[in-house]
Amino acid sequence: MTPLSRRTVLRGLGAAVGLPLLDAMIPVGRLAAAAAPPRRPIRLVCMEMVHGAAGSSAIGAKKNLWAPAATGRDFDLSPTSLRPLEPFRDHLTIVSNCDVENADPFTASEIGGDHFRSSAVFLTQSHPKQTAGADVRAGISLDQLYAQRFGQETPLPSMQLCIEPIDQMGGCGYGYSCVYTDAISWATPTRPLPMIRNPRVVFDTLFGVSDPAASPDERRARRREDRSILDWIVRSAARLRAQLGAGDRTRLDDYLESVREVERRIAAVEARNESGEPRELPSAPAGVPDSFSDHVRTMVDLQALAFASDVTRVCSFKLGRDNSNRTYPESGFAGPFHNASHHSGKEDRILEFAKINTYHVKTVAYLLETLASTPDGDASVLDNTLVLYGSPMGDSNLHNHKRVPFFMAGRAGGALKGGVHVRAPNGTPLANAMLTALHALGFDDLPAFGDSTGTMDL
Repeated sequence: MTPLSRRTVLRGLGAAVGLPLLDAMIPVGRLAAAAAPPRRPIRLVCMEMVHGAAGSSAIGAKKNLWAPAATGRDFDLSPTSLRPLEPFRDHLTIVSNCDVENADPFTASEIGGDHFRSSAVFLTQSHPKQTAGADVRAGISLDQLYAQRFGQETPLPSMQLCIEPIDQMGGCGYGYSCVYTDAISWATPTRPLPMIRNPRVVFDTLFGVSDPAASPDERRARRREDRSILDWIVRSAARLRAQLGAGDRTRLDDYLESVREVERRIAAVEARNESGEPRELPSAPAGVPDSFSDHVRTMVDLQALAFASDVTRVCSFKLGRDNSNRTYPESGFAGPFHNASHHSGKEDRILEFAKINTYHVKTVAYLLETLASTPDGDASVLDNTLVLYGSPMGDSNLHNHKRVPFFMAGRAGGALKGGVHVRAPNGTPLANAMLTALHALGFDDLPAFGDSTGTMDL
C-alpha cells in the first residue's frame, strides 16, 4: 500500500489544514525495506528577550542569579532565573560568560545607542550600520541560514513572531532605524524580516498558506459566519479518517481538537477586545491578548501546531522590545521592565529585576512542555528541536554586552546531549556558541559565524 504523503492537507473553502505525522505516512513492508531510513526534521526556535539579566551584574553573578555555580552536569538551578526549567534539565545546555562585542559602540556617535541596535545583533552576531534611513545593514541571521538551507521543504520556510508593538517607522534613537529594534531575523544583510504580533494573522497564515485559492476575504467571511475552520474541512477529514487505522484516527482527532482549541481562544480574545470594554493595550489589534502570558501561550501553541503539521520548521520569537516599560505583575514585581533593568547596582533592585527574568524563562518552560507532549514518530518534537534563548545585552544598567544570558534546549535530533552547563573563558564571543549550534543543525561546512573564533565543546 502506498504511504500517505507527508504533505497531505485537509482542504475546504479558503482553508488548508496540514496533518501531524501519522503511521500511514511511514513506509511498511517492501516499501520500508527499499526506502532510506526516515530523517526526522529538526525544528529551530530562536527566542530573544531584551534588557539582559540580573545575573549579568556583578552582584547577580556572585549570587548566581542566571548561571549556576557549578559547571558540568551537577548544577543547581534553584538560585537562578532558570529554575522553571528544572523539569527539562536533561534537555538543557547552559552556556554562560559569553560576550556580544558586535553590540558595543564602535564609534563615538554610537555611544548610548545600545538599546536601539542590540536586537539586530542577537541572531546575526554582526554590528549594525548606524542609520535612521532605509540603508540598514546587519548580517544574515542564524534562523535564516537554517531556513534557507533546510526550510525550503515546507510551505513556510520560517515564521517570525513577536509580542511587543513593531509599528514604529523611521528613526528610534541615536541615529538608528526602528527596524533594528523591531526585527531579529535577517534574510540578507540588508533585508530584515517583519515580525507578526497578532495570533489571528498567524492562525490564518498557518491554515491557509497551503491553499492557493485562499484569500483574506474568504477567511474574513468564514469568521463572520462564526464557524470554525474545521467546519470547512469536515468532508475532507471524514474521507481521510476512513483510510486510517485506529491509532492514526486518535492522533488526527487530538490534533484537530488542538487546532479548534487555539482557534476558540483567539476568537474569545477578539470578542472581548471588540466589546467596547476598556483594554490594557488599547492600541493593539483585537486578536492580541492584553495578558502577556496569554499572548505568549497562544503563540507557543501556534508554533507547536506548525511543527506538528510540518508547515514550517523555523520560528524566531521576539518576546520584548528595548526600552519597553511593560509591567509583569505575575512575576511578583509590578514595576516597569526598562526601569527595573536600570537597577543602579543596588542589590534589592537587582533581585526585583531577577523576578522578571524568572517569569520570562517560564515562557520557555511552557514551550518545552508543549513540544515534549507533541509526538514526532517514536520521539517527541522537543527531541527533534533546538531552542535558543538569550539576550544580546548583559548588564543593562551599564548598557554592556558581557556575560550575556543564553541557553539552548532540546536535543536537535541527538546532536546535543543536554543536561550540561558550560562556562566559557573570559572574552569568549557568543558567536562561538551559535556557530556550535549551527554545526549541530547540519552546517559542518560553515567555518565561522559573526565574530566567532571557534566552536565550543557542549
